[in-house]
Amino acid sequence: MKKIAIIGGGITGVTSAYALAKRGYSVTLFERQRYAAMETSFANGGQLSASNAEVWTHGSTILKGLKWMLKSDAPLLVNPKPSWHKLSWFMEFMASMKDYERNTIETARMAVAARAHLFSWAQAENIDFDLKKQGILHIYRDKQWFDHAGRVSKLLAQGGLPRRAVTPEEMKAIEPTLAGHYYGGYFTESDSTGDIHKFTHGLAAAAERLGVQILYDQDVKSVSTNNQQAEVNVANPDGALTAHTFDGLVICAGVASKQFAAQLGDRVNIYPVKGYSITVNLNDAASQAGAPNVSLLDDETKLVTSRLGLDRFRVAGTAEFNGYNKDIRADRIQPLIDWVQQCFPQINTRSVVSWAGLRPMMPNMMPKVGRGKASNVFYNTGHGHLGWTLSAVTADMIGQVLDEQFIQNQGFATPGGLQAFLKPKPTASA
Repeated sequence: MKKIAIIGGGITGVTSAYALAKRGYSVTLFERQRYAAMETSFANGGQLSASNAEVWTHGSTILKGLKWMLKSDAPLLVNPKPSWHKLSWFMEFMASMKDYERNTIETARMAVAARAHLFSWAQAENIDFDLKKQGILHIYRDKQWFDHAGRVSKLLAQGGLPRRAVTPEEMKAIEPTLAGHYYGGYFTESDSTGDIHKFTHGLAAAAERLGVQILYDQDVKSVSTNNQQAEVNVANPDGALTAHTFDGLVICAGVASKQFAAQLGDRVNIYPVKGYSITVNLNDAASQAGAPNVSLLDDETKLVTSRLGLDRFRVAGTAEFNGYNKDIRADRIQPLIDWVQQCFPQINTRSVVSWAGLRPMMPNMMPKVGRGKASNVFYNTGHGHLGWTLSAVTADMIGQVLDEQFIQNQGFATPGGLQAFLKPKPTASA
């Protein structure tokens, strides 16, 4: 039985551990926090949103970034202070614009495939994570962005995801609590929402039942490999290092993946893109009645919502390019509160919990899933704003990559490989 180490106990690390344990690997997961899913996987927007598969490598993103650069409350904010990391990332971002359509289609295909994995795992392990299968409604206030959404819908359809245009009247019927005036919307009935932290915590417990060893409070300082064995060095409270050896190593460390990759001789150009969320506690009957049950995505403000059980309403979004800064800024939180008051005036916003996390984004907006330069180093990271949506399928993908690598080392070849896994497949109707 091959011994595999996983670095990172967020959604991608835990799903990878579970998927590899199901395939018969001996898995040890290292997490620097005291519990699973305490960083970027703690309080995201909650959407399992194949309908949000459009990658950002589009000319409109650049124009918006320039327009909003000096507005502190802008949905997309870029700190103008230069750094080589930021400059190199944006150069690669612009170089990836030619692949916008292909990557959007591929992301949609992965997101659709991820549903089956995630739902089956949750059912098999009896995980309660406030799952709500009531679709996602994209809302538009003007014709320009509604028309753009129509073009995106054609790409999503090529990835196996149907969604339909809806009138303002239909929008009101889908979500009666939504206030305001809109040009139109797009509704994806097959999308859903849930609490990422609760799911990750539940799946971590399930992975442990399968034999995964999860080591919390583990500050991994360095990783290395000689192509035969991988070494993980962890700092003890007294500063001394403890070395652990494995047959293989999977990096699922979010924004820290870049530094671990460099130690292993790989370049994984992840940039930390900060996102914010608020969780509104619905402490009275009027707020509970006035909060939406259908998940929303407001493309103008780049905000998403999810209803988490009876008494919590999550609003999340924005993108801030400001290095590894995790500060929760009041001027970035206030627009989220204002949006709730404008769109859902019946909700009482006296009790609001603010949060910020760093999304690990690759310049082409596609996750890094596969082998490194060394034969026993693998990556499942860089999912950006779709880590929750894509995690279950990329965990299964990395399992297939490991299977192929270790089977080949024993003299057998597995046909197809990763590209076969991603080849378009017939999808069931929603």
